[in-house]
Amino acid sequence: MAAGRGAGRGVARAGFCQPRGDERMPDMRVLAAPDKFRGTASAAEIAGAVAEAAAAVPASCDTAPMADGGEGTLDALGGPNRTSVVTGPLGEPVDAPWRLSRGVAVIEMALASGLALAGGATGNDPVNATTAGTGELIAEAVGAGARRVLVAVGGSATTDGGLGAVRALPSPARMSGVEMIVACDVRTAFMDAAAVFGPQKGASPAQVELLARRLRALTELYERDFGVEVAAMPRAGAAGGLAGGLAARGAGLVDGFEVVADEIGLRERISDADVAVTGEGRYDATSLEGKVVSGVAELAAQSGTRVLAVVGSRDPSAPAPDGMEIVDLTGRFGSRRALADPCGCVREAVEDVLRAGV
Repeated sequence: MAAGRGAGRGVARAGFCQPRGDERMPDMRVLAAPDKFRGTASAAEIAGAVAEAAAAVPASCDTAPMADGGEGTLDALGGPNRTSVVTGPLGEPVDAPWRLSRGVAVIEMALASGLALAGGATGNDPVNATTAGTGELIAEAVGAGARRVLVAVGGSATTDGGLGAVRALPSPARMSGVEMIVACDVRTAFMDAAAVFGPQKGASPAQVELLARRLRALTELYERDFGVEVAAMPRAGAAGGLAGGLAARGAGLVDGFEVVADEIGLRERISDADVAVTGEGRYDATSLEGKVVSGVAELAAQSGTRVLAVVGSRDPSAPAPDGMEIVDLTGRFGSRRALADPCGCVREAVEDVLRAGV
């Protein structure tokens, strides 16, 4: 560990944890850039645990809770400052928080059309679940003056190919001059959405076949009405095809990690750090497909920053990016404590690693 990398730098910006009392300013700089630990802790909570570990060393810590286009993206980009009543995934009204600031709107579809709102897979209606509420939020954002709309599309209850949202959008003339960006947490093709994600949303094998046929019909509809071929478009299957439906209306589809990283200046913040600490609830092969952990590792490698991933559990067959250290909390503390106290485990594990590198 080159503890001297941070020596001679200016005063740490807001958000850095500082040493207590008259202790000297620590030389080691840590960046906390984790994803959520789904079901146990938010990205902000995990980042806070890393900051506490850094303060104990002591080291300075810049907290940058991350997301990959799924749940938590809105919080990572500043959090909500508005709430609208829209059509929920099963047709009932829901209060959906969203953000509008300086002409940029951030919409998290899970908060309008998400599986959690439907009561999970057991409470969902996988055939009739609709993305209408997400389209209604986009329409409201445009009506409120948004010139750029970021739509995070993970965690959906739906496999409607985005038709509900498309029908709720303003006319093409009204959308003229509005840039729409879809932050995707997967790279699944439009036609694969039913088979890959339908069962997770409660669909039976027969329903998966029905949903696949409906998606096929929608590819023809979107090409006929909008002149856009979505069938094999990478990422178009995100959120049960919502990404493809929005692409038909002119949206650009990008990896969600890249959107969040660009918006919060993550590349520069990693290059300013000696150690970048990331993490997620489960590390497996999908972690290398546009997810937060692999994205942070890639940026860290480019800047020569040491990178540590703290994960709730790990698939031992999943390879790790070159140079990334992985701490498996389940392997170290046992599954019971790792699930019950993820922040405490993260705090203890990160402090041990940082002290070893001082």
